[in-house]
Amino acid sequence: MLENIHRTTAYIKSRIGDFVPEVGIILGTGLGGLVNEIEVEKQLMYANIPDFPISTVEFHSGKLIFGKLGGVNVVAMQGRLHYYEGYNMQQITFPVRVMKMLGIKTLYVSNASGSLNPGFKKGDLMVIEDHINLQPQNPLIGRNDSDLGPRFPDMSQPYRIDLIEKALNIASANNIICHKGVYVAVTGPNLETRAEYRYLRIIGGDAVGMSTVPEVIVARHMDLPVFAISVLTDEGFPEVLTPVSLEEIIAVAQEAEPKLTLILKELIARN
Repeated sequence: MLENIHRTTAYIKSRIGDFVPEVGIILGTGLGGLVNEIEVEKQLMYANIPDFPISTVEFHSGKLIFGKLGGVNVVAMQGRLHYYEGYNMQQITFPVRVMKMLGIKTLYVSNASGSLNPGFKKGDLMVIEDHINLQPQNPLIGRNDSDLGPRFPDMSQPYRIDLIEKALNIASANNIICHKGVYVAVTGPNLETRAEYRYLRIIGGDAVGMSTVPEVIVARHMDLPVFAISVLTDEGFPEVLTPVSLEEIIAVAQEAEPKLTLILKELIARN
């Protein structure tokens, strides 16, 4: 894997010249519009990058964007990879390792997720303070390469506390409803049953989604600080559960996106 990482990194560097990103951004379902705030210097299609997996999900465009956001050099993944697409965990997290090799110092992750907490409503934002991993594979399984990170990385603080507090302060100052909570990662692609929503709430989840945790595990393995935020696009409340479609999820995500963009842009500019 390390050989592939170096080959991919070398190719990208040959295309972006002396541009060195300080921040990496992963944009979730329906949340690719943050790219409009980036002063774009270079765009690379995933399909044209050696060894880079290709996003197959609708509304994930599959571009690596290089430019400035809030005066900071960033690289943004416009379209992420998911376990349910058939990729293994090493493939899903490969871009995080490449971004680290390109020079990023912090990883910012966004996603669309379902609320499990009755106090968190559809359209609200939630800063992730911790997570529960219910996905069946771990990206660190297999031989460990000490050049990438330790065999047993600590996960007592997977998300940077100072960035969490700063994000909540930015939200408050701009009258944005933004909670702090625990994210549960499942495989998908189906949404959850009533009993599953009930179970996920019982074990301590505030929101549920199908991504993010593998990338966070690998980032922490490489000693990359992480900030993550969810747009709550639907409500998994067993008592009043109603069917939801992808179109509805995308619509809510896109409506909430300007709030998420404001928080990320200000947070990145301040750090």
